[in-house]
Amino acid sequence: MTPSAMPTNRRVAGLLKLVILIAVIVAGNLLTRGIVDGLDMGIRPNTEPLLHQIIMTSMAAYIVLMAIPFVPGVEIGLALMVILGPKIVPLVYGCTLISLCLAFLAGRLLPETSITRFLREMRLVRAASFLESFHGLDAGQRLDRLTGKSPRRWMPWLLKHRYLALMLAINLPGNMILGGGGGLALIAGMSRLFSIPRYVLMVAVAISPIPIVLMVFGDRVANWPI
Repeated sequence: MTPSAMPTNRRVAGLLKLVILIAVIVAGNLLTRGIVDGLDMGIRPNTEPLLHQIIMTSMAAYIVLMAIPFVPGVEIGLALMVILGPKIVPLVYGCTLISLCLAFLAGRLLPETSITRFLREMRLVRAASFLESFHGLDAGQRLDRLTGKSPRRWMPWLLKHRYLALMLAINLPGNMILGGGGGLALIAGMSRLFSIPRYVLMVAVAISPIPIVLMVFGDRVANWPI
C-alpha cells in the first residue's frame, strides 16, 4: 500500500464507522417508538397471560436502548410506569440505573486511542490533538489541565461541581440534543473525571424524582400523556 493511499483508507474507515453509528441511532429510535406503540396497544386485561413476557422483553430492550446516545429509550420506561402504575416503578428505576451505569462503563473502557483515531479519520485533527494531550493523566491532572485550558470563567465552576452539573443535565428537558441519558453517561465515562462509586450514587439520586412522584401519587397520574 502506498503512503498516499493510507489517508484515503483511514478516511473511508472513519466514514464507515460514522455510517454504522448513525444507523444504530436511527434503528434505536425506530425500535423505541415501535415498542412504546406496542405497549399502548398490547397491555390489556385479555393479554394478561403474556404480560410478564411483555414486561421482561420491554425491560431488556429498555436497558439497551437507554444506553445508546441520542435514542429516547426513556420513553419505554415512562410508558410502562404510566400504563402499569406504581407496581412497575421499582423495576423501571432499577433498569434505568443499570442502563446508565452500563453506558458509563462502556465509555470508561473505551480506549482513548480509538477515540482519537476516529477523530483523525474524520479530519478533526485539532480535537484529536486536544484529547491526546490527556492520555495517561489521572483525574486530578485532567481537571488541572482542563481548568487551565478553559477559555470561559464558568467552566472551572462546572468542572469543580461536575457531579451536580451532570445530575442537572440528566434531568434537563430536551437533553436529547446532548445525547440523552445514555450519551451523557457515555461521555462521563470517557472523560475519566468521575469515580465509579460517586457516579452510581449521583445517578441513583438523579433518576429518582419521577419514580418518587409515581410512587406517591400512583393512579392519579395514570392519565398523563406519554
